[in-house]
Amino acid sequence: MTTAAPDSQGHSAGHGHKIGFIGKYIFSRDHKIIGIQFLFSTLLWFLVGGLLALGIRWQVAWPWAEMPVIGKMLFSGQGGQISPEFYTLLFTMHATVMIFFVIIPILAGAFGNFLIPLMIGAEDMAFPTLNMLSYWFMWPAFACIIASFFVAGTSGAAKAGWTSYPPLSLTDNPVTGPKFAEHWHLVVSGQTLWLCGLAFVGVSSMMGSINYMTTIIQMRAPGMTMFRLPMTIWAMFITAILQAFALPVLTAATFMQLLDRTVGTGFFIPPHWSANNSIPTAGGGQPLLWQHLFWFYSHPAVYIMILPAMGMVSDMISCFSRKPLFGYKPMVYSIAGIAGLGFIVWGHHMFVSGMNPFLGMTFMVSTMMIALPSAIKVFNWLGTVWGGNIRFTTAMLFALSFVSMFIIGGLSGIFMAATPVDIYITDTYFIVAHFHYVLFSGTAMGVFGAIYFWYPKMFGRMMNEFWGKIHFLLTFIFLNGTFFTMHILGVAGFPRRYADAYHFDLFRPLQPLNAFMTYCAIGMVATQIIFALNFILSMFFGPRAPRNPWHANGLEWQAPSPPGHGNFDFQPVVYRGPYEYGSPEVDSDFYPQTQPPPESQRSAELDPDPSKAVPVH
Repeated sequence: MTTAAPDSQGHSAGHGHKIGFIGKYIFSRDHKIIGIQFLFSTLLWFLVGGLLALGIRWQVAWPWAEMPVIGKMLFSGQGGQISPEFYTLLFTMHATVMIFFVIIPILAGAFGNFLIPLMIGAEDMAFPTLNMLSYWFMWPAFACIIASFFVAGTSGAAKAGWTSYPPLSLTDNPVTGPKFAEHWHLVVSGQTLWLCGLAFVGVSSMMGSINYMTTIIQMRAPGMTMFRLPMTIWAMFITAILQAFALPVLTAATFMQLLDRTVGTGFFIPPHWSANNSIPTAGGGQPLLWQHLFWFYSHPAVYIMILPAMGMVSDMISCFSRKPLFGYKPMVYSIAGIAGLGFIVWGHHMFVSGMNPFLGMTFMVSTMMIALPSAIKVFNWLGTVWGGNIRFTTAMLFALSFVSMFIIGGLSGIFMAATPVDIYITDTYFIVAHFHYVLFSGTAMGVFGAIYFWYPKMFGRMMNEFWGKIHFLLTFIFLNGTFFTMHILGVAGFPRRYADAYHFDLFRPLQPLNAFMTYCAIGMVATQIIFALNFILSMFFGPRAPRNPWHANGLEWQAPSPPGHGNFDFQPVVYRGPYEYGSPEVDSDFYPQTQPPPESQRSAELDPDPSKAVPVH
């Protein structure tokens, strides 16, 4: 990277070439534009996933009641009621959208792309073209999932749950083998499109993970050692390693199930299997093999969905507490520990599959051990806040909410780690409560905080703090009203995945509680209108953001807002870690990574060599 004066377009002198609209904003190779493309795409899918969730909540609260407004349009054949088949479609596609099209791509795709080069002092990603392809490989996945809703006949979108367990995921497909060419339109069902979409998501994520690892290892600014990296970058780095090792397993399993559905292979088809009154097939495969392959990826995926949020929350809490991050190296090691243990605990999703009790005990103990590095993180976050000069910005409120919600979700996870307890609660709403406390009440709150925190750097404008705090308060209230009560349902044994559990007398008294949860869910989704308006209107009418509106220490805050092509208008040189708040070496309460120490500053005054000068912003 060479030092160069910025031109009038905010570009470095070495990057003065003209790029057309399509090259700059559509098929862009600039990591910042790609990150914003991921951000907008995932926020749109967030809306879709939220609407699907409301459909689920309506059916659970008032089964077989006519859905208002859209019931007659969507379910005219059922008198405006959600059919049992459509209910299974709703919870399958809600989870699929939220996991594979919202949480993973918004963390790794949006924030990973935007922040990694900026926070390590690089001009761009190591492989810009591969980076562009990582975004555009998501579009075939988008197309497959959207098309699956409109597949005619017996299909519709996938209905086998987001886990797609065989043989259930194979029963809607009576045509395989030699008949495929004649009846291909029956084979190309919603479930087949779901598998295709998942394969494209896997390829996209693999491209991103290779890029992130290479960029972080090879392209750090002078002075940026590994233990001067912000926690956000450490989290992204370890997440990329998780993706690189776990994704190939799921991608291979996805192709295996596709072959079972289309050409009649028998990877997951059991012997003498018959569905839809078809002739029994020879089979010979193992349905449980899919569960092992799926969870070998999907449990590390749980950490792929939360580790980046942990890193971003660490940066926000340190910044707004005006204190150094408590226990920086233990925080790094704890993230690595969580990721490492995540590879050896997939079997706890299969305690009821008939596994050997000794093997189950191994998975149980290793699962409980994850609580140790998780507790280190929680205590270090509390240690950072303790005694700090806390600034209760919107981003800080969301970050603190992440910590408190993660504690609840983590503690409920300890229940499920115990095999005897899990056998009782595995198919109840207790599991749903745990999953949503970790991934919505936890990760989504961290994502909201990150958007408010880095919005000035992305768009050069400030979001409205008043409406941001209203958004936080209402979201916090409604999400706890929705998800905390699920624990009560789960302890009572209320089953998940049932379109109507009230035909069991045991569960009829729980209907008012489900109705309360649905009202809260409607309020939570409606609250996001405040966020959407704040997000969109601030781009045009928000106050212009300075380079460092939060007085933070990271390299990204030394670049222009928003950064131009090449990111920096000077050569960043790093002198310290990112958490030097309240340092006695300087008068201000923050100490940017690029600011020379006082003795270096004095040397620069005595030796005014422009190549050694580092501007302080």
